[in-house]
Amino acid sequence: MSDLPASSGSAAPSTSSSSASSSTSSTSSTPSSSDAVLIDALRQRLGPAHVLLPQEHPGAALDGYQRDWRKRYHGQALAVLRPADTAQVAEIVQLARAYGVALVPQGGNTGLVGGGVPDESGRQLLLSLQRLNRIRAIDTANLTMTVDAGCVLQQVQQAAQDAGLLFPLSLAAEGSCTIGGNLSTNAGGTQVLRYGNARELCLGLEVVTADGQVWDGLSGLRKDNTGYDLRDLFIGAEGTLGVITAATLKLFPQPRARMTALAACDSLPHAVDLLGLAQSTCGAALTGFEVMNAHALALVRRHFPQLAQPLGPHPWTVLLELSDSEGDAHAREQFEGLLEQALTRGWITDAAVAGSLAQSQAMWHLRESIPLAQSEEGLNIKHDIALPVSRIPAFVAACDALLADHVPGARLVNFGHLGDGNLHYNLQAPEGQSPAEFLRTREAAVNQLVYDQVMAHGGSISAEHGIGQLKREELALRKSPVALQLMRQIKQALDPLGLLNPNRVL
Repeated sequence: MSDLPASSGSAAPSTSSSSASSSTSSTSSTPSSSDAVLIDALRQRLGPAHVLLPQEHPGAALDGYQRDWRKRYHGQALAVLRPADTAQVAEIVQLARAYGVALVPQGGNTGLVGGGVPDESGRQLLLSLQRLNRIRAIDTANLTMTVDAGCVLQQVQQAAQDAGLLFPLSLAAEGSCTIGGNLSTNAGGTQVLRYGNARELCLGLEVVTADGQVWDGLSGLRKDNTGYDLRDLFIGAEGTLGVITAATLKLFPQPRARMTALAACDSLPHAVDLLGLAQSTCGAALTGFEVMNAHALALVRRHFPQLAQPLGPHPWTVLLELSDSEGDAHAREQFEGLLEQALTRGWITDAAVAGSLAQSQAMWHLRESIPLAQSEEGLNIKHDIALPVSRIPAFVAACDALLADHVPGARLVNFGHLGDGNLHYNLQAPEGQSPAEFLRTREAAVNQLVYDQVMAHGGSISAEHGIGQLKREELALRKSPVALQLMRQIKQALDPLGLLNPNRVL
């Protein structure tokens, strides 16, 4: 990139660590003279329409950028920036570094841990990547696709489908979350069991570094053993080490057949037994294995009564999906044989098999509506945890019992990706109690109880949502000192001024 020109005849402030620290910790929301020079330079680079100032857009106009999806964090940016391409992102980073101003990268703003919104200081630049939304290339022979970071996940899925291929990452927020955000949090979703997390679906990245350089690592190679894997440093880093601007993704052949079913279980151990049987019977063809407890589906029934639930209330309901390369007849035979064995062994008590694509989509819609139903019910205490599948029944039994004693009446809304050991173990306020009051007074104690059990059962406090600011202090308590030291050394090496998404993760 070219050297930065002087703006309005003023020299840029010092980029020393002390300058950066004071810039990001100030609580003043009134732009300083150096801010005005910075804003003027940004407007010259991006165009005035793509540098949005809170004082020029008062009220709720910028809430979509400054408030997180759960409505727990509401900050105020110095400005919201909307670059059009990687070159403009690099210029923004160079300017922010020159003026000692922090940057908060943001994709679709669907995160659940407060990692993509500015703080309340009015001193941070919000870097929205939504205009970086091009499908750059599809290589059908290599089974890869290169896309801008601001591409919405659903757009990427559709582009792959139009090419006769499959991009398997699938999330409830796929209509608004972006690929850059998916990679920055190493998103999981419903098909990790077969295809892996976002990390496993990415072959290469383009990244703007903390000093404004562009690293072009958009390789479509499956094998490239030439030193440190820089790609994996930026995936899951939540924008704290660099700004992902593009990615080369893996594609797969479209399955010839898909079968979906709901199965009712009387206990969680039986659901785990069913998973083992499905894996041994179907192998890699098993692409989805979700579990939902009675409270989770009761909330969907309450808030979305128009959604049909083929099975009545049961302690646990499993959603299974099989993707087959041999055709419908083979998939149905395999699926029905699996369910018949499970019924014979007493692991399930009822089942419903989708007879059409519409019925399959309706079953998945039930599962994906649980977070929305929780939101309709009110603020709640969320836990995105990972455990060895074999330990999940013991964890749930122990945690349920402890919470029944410590938080009587709380409704346990337990659902998630049992196939890969990721549970969303959530608590809704007791009936009649204020959800906001419940969150305020109970969250800290409930988190400690739940996370203590997670660690005792060999798990992780974050499976697919990331750390952000919500779990930053918890990470410091739960991660080993050696791991934390290594993470801080990486942060210091790649972002020595601490200007990329400060006070997130660490």
